[in-house]
Amino acid sequence: LLYERHGEPAAVVQLKDLEVPKLGDCDVHVKMLAAPINPADINMIQGTYPLLSPLPAVGGNEGVGEVLEAGRRVTALKPGDWVIPADAGLGTWRTWGVFPEKMLLKVPSDISVLCAATLSVNPCTAFRVLADFESLVPGDSVIQNAANSGVGQAVIQIARASGIKTINVVRDRPDLPKLVERLMALGADHVITEEMLRKPEMKDIFKSIPRPRLALNCVGGKSTTEMLRHLQPKGTMVTYGGMAKQPVMVPVSAFIFRDVRLRGFWMTQWRKDHVQDQESVAAMMDSLCQLIRRGQLTAPACTEVPLQDYRVALEASMKPFVSSKQILLL
Repeated sequence: LLYERHGEPAAVVQLKDLEVPKLGDCDVHVKMLAAPINPADINMIQGTYPLLSPLPAVGGNEGVGEVLEAGRRVTALKPGDWVIPADAGLGTWRTWGVFPEKMLLKVPSDISVLCAATLSVNPCTAFRVLADFESLVPGDSVIQNAANSGVGQAVIQIARASGIKTINVVRDRPDLPKLVERLMALGADHVITEEMLRKPEMKDIFKSIPRPRLALNCVGGKSTTEMLRHLQPKGTMVTYGGMAKQPVMVPVSAFIFRDVRLRGFWMTQWRKDHVQDQESVAAMMDSLCQLIRRGQLTAPACTEVPLQDYRVALEASMKPFVSSKQILLL
């Protein structure tokens, strides 16, 4: 799926037949199996993301493929191995590709295709924001907005496996009871709407669990200001997205009297910073794959779409209140 200019995805993305390039000594020929459509993919096509691929570009930053053939100097990969992108910008919305070995990470093929296809962005983000900003211990709590997003669903499950309680904020919607039920089934301790954040009943939640030391924000605007009120003194709020396209507003009193910390996180930057530290990358992937094998981390709710129906998938991925991730089957 190629785009030659930036613009609205349904208008600029086209399905094109291209020749598979020749295999170099350090290259790997990969048959792509499945690739999701993430918000960052849409923003890259629109030209609004901080990281843009040179045009013409193939869409997609995440997915899983199977190695068909490896070049003479390739040491870590062999035919039959499953691989995912080591970094953003690979262009995963394609049936075949030839990539340098260093642009790929091997993943176990005993996890489901959907888990592998959605592993490198959202679960990794969830893992890092839970691990890198506060030293959380079992019994601690975390509050997050956009709890039904891919990252939100992974945060609920990873926290649950570590004995950490989650307070999950979602927007009010027509099918709210169904969404609450789904997040509770994943291991959420509390699911509330943004309106509830402002209500005195919030105190009842903190009778059974401590106030959170960590808040995870991917919305911005009013939702964030309200969430911040419930953070413990000296707690940290990490912003990793801005879906409301509104700034993060913080009362001065939160800084002075409660000494809260505001941090940012971008998975792409973390990968750049850890290029020389493959042990950290391997340890994270290993932990996530173990959680998947134990049934403690599942793929987000997915809708599988054949590649030729890509327009339907692109449009569905941009609709509000859709909790299901569109996955292109390649």
